[in-house]
Amino acid sequence: MEKNKIFITGYAKLPEGITATELYKVVAIGVVVDRDTSEILEADVTLSTKTAKKFVAELLVGHKLMEISKIEESIKRSYFGSARNAILMSIRKCYKKYLQIIDMED
Repeated sequence: MEKNKIFITGYAKLPEGITATELYKVVAIGVVVDRDTSEILEADVTLSTKTAKKFVAELLVGHKLMEISKIEESIKRSYFGSARNAILMSIRKCYKKYLQIIDMED
């Protein structure tokens, strides 16, 4: 494994009344990130359909966590599922964890 890859997760409560809430209660996003560039190399998300999981992962991969506003804009522009706000909160938590990780190394 490359030493510059790190794995980060972010969680947020899902809204009531959607299938994903019945299955998971929270949305979790897991991302593999290049420690040096903040580029998201891989992404996974706990949503109830394969299509939603794939769609969100494709929105995230290739973006840089340090450009969180671009990631948020991409999600707001493209994802209109009920879990949207939880996805936004989860990726923000990944961003904050990334900042903590790189701060610890300085």
